[in-house]
Amino acid sequence: MLRLHPYEYHMPAALDEALSLLSAHGDDAMPIAGGTDLVPNMKHGLFTPGHLVALSRVREMRGITSSPAEIRIGAAETLTSVATHPEILTAVPSLARAAELVSGPQLRRVGTIGGNVCLDTRCAYYNQTKFWRKALGYCLKKDGDVCHVVKGGTRCVAAHSADTPPVLSVLDAVLEVAGPDGKREVPIRRFFTSDGIWNRSIGRSELLVAIRIPRPPDGTRIAFQKLRPRQAIDFPLANLAVRVGRDDEGRVSDFRLVISAMGAYPRHVGKVEEAAMGNRLGPGVIEAVAEQAFRQCHPLTNITVDLEWRRAMVPVLVRRALNEIAAA
Repeated sequence: MLRLHPYEYHMPAALDEALSLLSAHGDDAMPIAGGTDLVPNMKHGLFTPGHLVALSRVREMRGITSSPAEIRIGAAETLTSVATHPEILTAVPSLARAAELVSGPQLRRVGTIGGNVCLDTRCAYYNQTKFWRKALGYCLKKDGDVCHVVKGGTRCVAAHSADTPPVLSVLDAVLEVAGPDGKREVPIRRFFTSDGIWNRSIGRSELLVAIRIPRPPDGTRIAFQKLRPRQAIDFPLANLAVRVGRDDEGRVSDFRLVISAMGAYPRHVGKVEEAAMGNRLGPGVIEAVAEQAFRQCHPLTNITVDLEWRRAMVPVLVRRALNEIAAA
């Protein structure tokens, strides 16, 4: 049986108190919200903090509010709250859909939107028991100096496996981050890095406080697609979000495609807009975009599923998303 190591559990009620605790205990402290990812990782010995700082009672990190310009979601709001909130369902239903497809209902009731944005990267050689990892000689991400995905690799390529960031990326979301040096705002497109060990541009004593989403212009449509072995629980083998804006004549005036689970961060796929901009979203345009996405996406062995099948599913997901938008 996997057991948790001894640790001290703190339950601050205010943001300043939570930040003080993280700062005071340094690298020996970690924040915990729903704990749906952190606790299993602790049982595997991937993290062994002596102090956990709970965020569920931090009032500044709760609530979903809206204005004519944007929607603000507290980072400690549960995924269920995001998936079922009337304002989100009306204004940005794709985000509700992405939140609804995270794991299963029990975990969505405690897992948070902030936790999903800050989800640790995953890898077939990393998310294992300590006994398993030791037998292999560990890896770059934890305790070792070898990458088992890219032979001779000097940079971790564990996969980004969260579902809401691709949608938040095409929505141009802005993240409110607070730390010992004060508060700052980070566009989500600048939040992620290519380092699979720590793929977020946030310090270990900083906290994601809230997510602000500008309301999309009228006529904008966004679709989300997720590939996984089962229709519940599983992490994505691939996921993507597509944003399409059209002018009064139905021609594409805004096009963005973000794909994740291919590397350590959600990737904005370039050149696909060249096939779509100025054209109507018909079968020929959809096929051209799907083919361009296929050419640019190259999965790695960080997920234990056949590489060629995962790559072949990329254009399938693109077609599904664009057909959904075209039919709207």
